[in-house]
Amino acid sequence: MNFAQNFNFNSSSLDLFIHFLTNLDVETKKILVSKLSASIEEKSKIEKSNFSSLFGSWVDNRSSDEIISDIKLSRTNNDKNIDF
Repeated sequence: MNFAQNFNFNSSSLDLFIHFLTNLDVETKKILVSKLSASIEEKSKIEKSNFSSLFGSWVDNRSSDEIISDIKLSRTNNDKNIDF
C-alpha cells in the first residue's frame, strides 16, 4: 500500500497530519510508531544493498521443460475489450 514512494510533506501538510494523528488512541499511535520505525529500517537496508547482488543465475530444481510448462500454465487469457 505505497501510494507515493518519495512523497515529501511541506510544513503545513505535516501540521494537518499531526493534528489528525493526535486524536488517535494510544494503542493506535504505538502501532503507527512501530510501522514508521520499521519502514525507516527497511529503507535503510534497501539503500545499503549492493546493486551487483541483483545479478546471478537462476536456481531451481526443475528442468527447463518443467519451468516452461509452469509458465505456460500460469498464463491467463484476458478477453476484455479496451476502448481507446
